[in-house]
Amino acid sequence: MQLIICHPGTSEVWADALFASTLQRSDNPGAGQIRKAIAAAVRAYGGLGCAQRVAQEFGDHPEAAADRMRWARAVADELSASSSPSVQQGLPRQPGPPVVSLPGRRLAG
Repeated sequence: MQLIICHPGTSEVWADALFASTLQRSDNPGAGQIRKAIAAAVRAYGGLGCAQRVAQEFGDHPEAAADRMRWARAVADELSASSSPSVQQGLPRQPGPPVVSLPGRRLAG
């Protein structure tokens, strides 16, 4: 079996955090609200915790989760593309290498 390690980019991490946040598409949030929601979700759950929440929702409500993720990805991609490093202040940094746990082993990515 081959081990594949994925290093998510910034917009992917932001999309997971936005997905896990309490912010709703129907709120018609501005960039400032989105940044705050992403930062709050990462503080509350961590990057891995946000990804776990995404996975849980896809397991429980796949159709609704797919719609929410499409929205979160579009918003995160737009925010990432339009943000300069100074604008990105306050947003979570891209995480370091992931740690993958295997039975009896712990591998750093």
